Amino acid sequence: MDGYVITVLSNIGMISFIALSAYLLLITGEISFGQQAYFGLGAYAAGAATAMFAQPIWVGILIGACVAGFVAVLVGALTLRLSGLYFSISTLAFAEMVRLVLLIVEVQVEVDGEMVGPDGANGFHDIRWMFERDISLTEFMFIIYALLAVVLIALLLMERSRLGSVFRMLGSDDLLAEMQGLNTVRYRILAAGMAGAIAGIGGALYAHFTTYVEPQFFNAMLGVHALAYGLIGGLGTAFGPLIGVAIDLGFLEAVRFIQGYRMIVFGGLVAVLLILMPRGILDEERVHRLKVLFSRRNDAGARGR
Repeated sequence: MDGYVITVLSNIGMISFIALSAYLLLITGEISFGQQAYFGLGAYAAGAATAMFAQPIWVGILIGACVAGFVAVLVGALTLRLSGLYFSISTLAFAEMVRLVLLIVEVQVEVDGEMVGPDGANGFHDIRWMFERDISLTEFMFIIYALLAVVLIALLLMERSRLGSVFRMLGSDDLLAEMQGLNTVRYRILAAGMAGAIAGIGGALYAHFTTYVEPQFFNAMLGVHALAYGLIGGLGTAFGPLIGVAIDLGFLEAVRFIQGYRMIVFGGLVAVLLILMPRGILDEERVHRLKVLFSRRNDAGARGR
């Protein structure tokens, strides 16, 4: 497979994690512009684990997810009593604070005669786990999609559980959820922690795929795009954000003649879809129709046998 195609597919897989992170908050009724912060924290934490302290990559990914999830819980506890625009602005402010902190943090250790670790504005170099173990880009892409499949299946199972119903109840009618005796703040903090951990996994994979990360990558535009993916793909299922990522990083990347106008095209697409499909392509109604259709086909197939 061509190296360029592998890189694009890998990027789609890694960015899908932050898209799912933003989606999880969207279904609870919260709009976050700051999920890039947890993506970045996961990248730096996982990179430090493998490059600085010689830990296996699975340990690095776990550490990245835990660090991002823990920080998300702390931030959630402080901000989720806010609502609407106030919450959105607070998430953006936090993400920018994380980016600025990463610009000045310099924590390095000597590894094989070289200094390795975060170096402020110069970024974090030599996250070379993939090369040290002779892992090809194709093999790492399979690792990315294997983890993405695990996260996606977990989210799909969650959506069919009581917890998923509670999250959607929070998004549709917060007052009704409180009348049902639910502690809405506690559930929102739980959703924030889960969303942060998912973004952290994506960041950990990104750091090891690129072998180099810098604070400037985790900027506000990454958070805006992560939010837009769910709004484009739809909030009816966890597959929705993946469609949004595929449209932006797959289709728009493939159509070369619009490369110079890609952001304009993407912004226009978001605007049009929000007007025509306020809940995205796979909104709750379309997902329900698809489930009914598949159920009828399965019943008809069973009767035919």
